[in-house]
Amino acid sequence: MTSRRLTERLGGLAFGGDYNPEQWGPEVWKQDEELMRLARVNLATVGVFSWALLEPEEGRYDFAWLDGHLDRLHAAGVAVDLATPTAAPPPWFTLAHPDALPVTPGGTRLVHGSRDTYCLAAPAYRRAARRIAGALAERYGDHPALALWHVHNEYVTLCYCDHAAAAFRVWLRRRHGTLDALNEAWGTAFWSQHYTAWEQVLPPRATQWHRNPGQAVDFRRFWSDETLTAYREQRDAIRAHSDRPVTTNLMLPGYQNLDLWAFGREVDLVTVNHYPTAPGLDAAADTAFAADRARSLAGGAPWLLMEQGTNTVYAKGRVLAKEPGDILRHSLGHIARGSEGALFFQWRQSRAGAEQWHSAMVPHAGPDSRTFREVTALGAATARLAELAGSTVRARAAVLHDSDAWWATDVDGLPSSELDYHDTLRRAHRVLWDAGVTADFAHPEQDLGRYGLVVAPALLLLSDAGAANLRRYVRGGGTLLVQHASGAVDERMHSRLGGYPAEPLREALGIRVEEYRPLREGERLVLSDGSLATAWSESLRTEGAETLAAYTTGMLTACPALTRHQFGAGQAWYLSTRLADTDYAALLARLLAAGGVGPELPGLPAGVEAVTRHAPDGRRWHLLINHGARAVPLPEPAHDLLTGARAGELTPGGCAVLRAH
Repeated sequence: MTSRRLTERLGGLAFGGDYNPEQWGPEVWKQDEELMRLARVNLATVGVFSWALLEPEEGRYDFAWLDGHLDRLHAAGVAVDLATPTAAPPPWFTLAHPDALPVTPGGTRLVHGSRDTYCLAAPAYRRAARRIAGALAERYGDHPALALWHVHNEYVTLCYCDHAAAAFRVWLRRRHGTLDALNEAWGTAFWSQHYTAWEQVLPPRATQWHRNPGQAVDFRRFWSDETLTAYREQRDAIRAHSDRPVTTNLMLPGYQNLDLWAFGREVDLVTVNHYPTAPGLDAAADTAFAADRARSLAGGAPWLLMEQGTNTVYAKGRVLAKEPGDILRHSLGHIARGSEGALFFQWRQSRAGAEQWHSAMVPHAGPDSRTFREVTALGAATARLAELAGSTVRARAAVLHDSDAWWATDVDGLPSSELDYHDTLRRAHRVLWDAGVTADFAHPEQDLGRYGLVVAPALLLLSDAGAANLRRYVRGGGTLLVQHASGAVDERMHSRLGGYPAEPLREALGIRVEEYRPLREGERLVLSDGSLATAWSESLRTEGAETLAAYTTGMLTACPALTRHQFGAGQAWYLSTRLADTDYAALLARLLAAGGVGPELPGLPAGVEAVTRHAPDGRRWHLLINHGARAVPLPEPAHDLLTGARAGELTPGGCAVLRAH
């Protein structure tokens, strides 16, 4: 297990963050060594944005400065996560290869001056990226400080240039084989889009009105595959000289155009960056959302939080400060859900540059600050959790997630602009989190048998294999909730004919949707059970299912809105509208009961988060976070690893890591 290899190297869970000593001088470096020792830092990410210093001109390397820093960190007892610097090409590269700069859908070629100024499909960029990765690995592949390789940083840049177009056509030939197959897949008989030569096929650039949906989804698939190929090239260049684990930091939830499941299978250790977009309880829920997804991408294995903001939350154009104690609560939220530590961006807050206001472990105010005192306390706490290394989290509920479904929901011309993929996933996960239930994310085609409840909140696109798998899950005894606008299109973005959703799933649900009827902006409907419905409605009929709630107004009067169907040994529920928050929570409570899924630790009040980590030898630890303003008695007193003492209650805002009996 790669995570075990890392934690054994570190002697426990990882703690630290991005370290950029090139921004400072020797006096600060000396202070850094002392402060890292004080804070119990044991892992530093180095070199993420250092390409211009490592390769000051094409093919000429300067490693002397990096030699000194790696040797210095090793002497100080800090292991290194060494990054390839390919997310920020140097000025000489873009001057020499202007065709490798990214182009927007509207045809504007961007210029050097930020990070991510490259086209991932440009041959010159790919050659340069492989070259610097191989040179670093040859130099440092067996350096005693090296614990982990960090390829690139937050793969993100989309490009629509001619290099991207050429690579897209190669990918399309592999996927579809012939132009006839491509034309059929994209439905090019409409709007005179029929292609007669491959050179006519372009990325979905800016155009007069709606872009072809099949083209749009295929381009997103292509770019994810192209990114994965670029990652593999650097990884393989590293592996030629080093046996240390290799990863890249994934950015959740929708920042990167990536099939995250595919990346989870390729990296040696799943690592993610997470920055909440709202303060308070919403930040805690968002932390759980990101952490549960990271664990799921790792197939349930331990993973690592590579970056988080030390003392800031980014919310609607503002950089908000975290409340006292949030640094511990957010970090423990990730550790509770499987992370093998907590790292930050960055160690020392920059005094200049584009991210000088990004918070850091050592802020502008220096070590004599609340932030650094909390960082030091967290470092000590993380060190006390060493025995958790290698333990895992078990979930009995799952929310379905598929990148194809996300990309399908982003195309032009859908019936409603309120079909927001990630917000819908967040909403389903939040209700489960509020109920104290630990949830995985799962792909519609994977084995779902271990889950008592599966929620499918946003599957506009559903493959034939996915539909058959969900049918199989219900027949085998599972409880499934499918929500509105699901299964409407297949893998090619072709609408399902004969009624929605996809036929194998329709049989399990016992319903047939005939018509989508999005609601007007601000429109509300009252259902027959008193629930409030918003945003969307559907005209459907039952084909074996029972109606639990019906519409009460207009042409849909008495038409089913919520149904349940006993199918095989399980039950499939269908919700054809978007319920108000309280009604949605009540529905999921019914489904949790139907699926036999309860909270992680029964008896805890709302606002207390509880997750259990399990060791292979049967040991267990309950990790608890009190997000409320009142003390909460524990179900039974237990030894708290954070304090080293027996704990009987959780203080307001307090945390505990309890050894279970």
